[in-house]
Amino acid sequence: MSLKERIEEQLGSHDVLLYMKGTPDFPQCGFSGQTVAALNAIGKPYSFVNIFEDPEIREGLKEYSNWPTFPQLYVKGELIGGCDIVVEMYHSGELAKVLEEA
Repeated sequence: MSLKERIEEQLGSHDVLLYMKGTPDFPQCGFSGQTVAALNAIGKPYSFVNIFEDPEIREGLKEYSNWPTFPQLYVKGELIGGCDIVVEMYHSGELAKVLEEA
């Protein structure tokens, strides 16, 4: 299975998927921590991939998404964005709406 197929399989298997540094219980960077805090505040379930455990995904996802940094939040296979976008959407109420529809 190619790297692109692996990424697409992960995205297809989860309505809400966060590629992050660390885990929701132990984020390993501030941006991942802020993103997890916004998601947890909304209270909808989400899945995650710790990019430190899969260096191939870590590098390949940058090219796949054309987004160079982590975390990356996907809803229904669509890239929502990174920390700044997610936190901004949380504050505006838009993130809750997007997650409700997922």
